[in-house]
Amino acid sequence: MRNVGGVLLFIASFMLLSAGISCVNGFDSAFYPLLLSGLLTVLLGAFPLIFVERRAQITIKEGFCIVVGAWLVACVVGTFPYLIWGGEFNLLNAWFESVSGFTTTGATILNNIEELPRGLQFWRMSSAWIGGMGVVMFALVILPTLGRNRMTLSNVELSSLAKDNFHYRTQIIVRILLVVYVGLTVITTLLLKLAGMNWFESLCHAMSACATCGFSTKNASIAYYDSAAIEAILGCAMALAGVHFGLIYATVIGKRENMFRSEVSRWYFGVLLGGGFLIAVSIYAADIYPSFLTSFRYALFQFVSLVTTTGFATADTNLWTPFAVILLIFGSLVCACAGSTSGGIKVNRLVLAGKMMRLRMRQQQHPNAVLRVRLDGVVQENEFLHSVTVFIVAYLMLILLGTTLGTLFGVDLTTGFTGAVACIGNVGPGFGEVGSMDNFAAVPGAFRFTSTLLMLLGRLEIFGLIQLFFIKWWR
Repeated sequence: MRNVGGVLLFIASFMLLSAGISCVNGFDSAFYPLLLSGLLTVLLGAFPLIFVERRAQITIKEGFCIVVGAWLVACVVGTFPYLIWGGEFNLLNAWFESVSGFTTTGATILNNIEELPRGLQFWRMSSAWIGGMGVVMFALVILPTLGRNRMTLSNVELSSLAKDNFHYRTQIIVRILLVVYVGLTVITTLLLKLAGMNWFESLCHAMSACATCGFSTKNASIAYYDSAAIEAILGCAMALAGVHFGLIYATVIGKRENMFRSEVSRWYFGVLLGGGFLIAVSIYAADIYPSFLTSFRYALFQFVSLVTTTGFATADTNLWTPFAVILLIFGSLVCACAGSTSGGIKVNRLVLAGKMMRLRMRQQQHPNAVLRVRLDGVVQENEFLHSVTVFIVAYLMLILLGTTLGTLFGVDLTTGFTGAVACIGNVGPGFGEVGSMDNFAAVPGAFRFTSTLLMLLGRLEIFGLIQLFFIKWWR
């Protein structure tokens, strides 16, 4: 409770900062909702810090409770500004918007985003930016009292895949993540301002892009600007935010193990370019756009947006060819790299799954041979490969469950399936009623609620959330 309280204080600081944005904007209608929400969250965070005794060391079990509890409580307090402000936000809609923000899904129930006051728009972006790096990872930076508990919490928060490219102590890992994340956000903000956005929209879209969330201040998303320069800047920001942050850091400081030498990142960039090119060929052949260059511009941006789980839109992908739609769904399933701000299965697991299938075929051809799976020249342990297989199976089963529930609640098969894929992958837009130019406002409330559960499962890599409910079985 003490550690979750510290996370709440951190979240409250962003609520109060958003209230400051409202103040600068002439005390708009979001000022008092944000101020009250911030003060209430401060009280909720301060009580356990005052009344709960500090523990010298926490266990792995307690670490899981802290991490999962912090995510769930963050989503709950994130509803406060929406509920107090009102408008389109009832209890379910406020919960959906809060979970979508913190999990960096980027789906929304808002039909008119532009009517939101600036303070509330900034809070939406803040929740996404906090969730991009992770509410607990931010807490590890700002809570000096954690001491040796940093290692326990970071080991729970970071997946085993994400740790591969970090060869530092826990405190250094957290600082690297923060420096890369903040640095990428600042650079993107400056470039967007140079490309024609005002300072507020530049900051909001930079926060959203680097968190791979996809929240926008415009109803038409990035299509509103109709600017190739803005699309190029955001496309690069999204693509980089989908790379392992440790590899970005290594590339900047000139280390040998950088993102250009990593097998996973080479596959990742290859998938982005190859998928964008194939979609461009498909939609150009269907005469959807007048030239191949225009087709490639829209195709690459949309594919990068979905693969990185950002969800920005420049076109209505419901109108594209079935081949293009299939590739976009494939991108929404695989997504970007571990150690980034994106969700999904991850390119790492796809590469390992391909290597395991190839190994299986070679093993059948040479039954007595001793063969091992290697990634970047490192032999992968069988236990780790087993966990990769289990994760992929569990991920696909949850998509099937989400699709089944969606059709049960009255949505069509396309909406149910792609909505489940988009939510568990933290992608945002799907197809059908939840397409790139639509939202989740029109779908049944039960489907919206189950979608939020899929968002949380995807953001906490499935087993992180599930284990909380079986904590008494631990020995």
